[in-house]
Amino acid sequence: MSSIEKIQRNIQEIIHDEMIMRDIIGKTLEAGPLTIPEIAEVIGYPRYEVEIWLFAMRRYGEVEEVGRQEVDGYYKYGLIKTEGKGT
Repeated sequence: MSSIEKIQRNIQEIIHDEMIMRDIIGKTLEAGPLTIPEIAEVIGYPRYEVEIWLFAMRRYGEVEEVGRQEVDGYYKYGLIKTEGKGT
């Protein structure tokens, strides 16, 4: 890490961005299932923020765990295809 300290956002800021990030994560997962670290790398956000947004998406039935746990301990997450949503 550089001499500049890493600044972490507080939970209220992260939750405030949830609706926007749901769309971004959803678009990212259209190409196929990814793990939390993979999603974080693609969208350029920290893993802990991606976990918050992804788990909210899981709670609301937008994504699901796909397959078995990876060697690094992460599951892949994919979009849940529902009729009427066009996915």
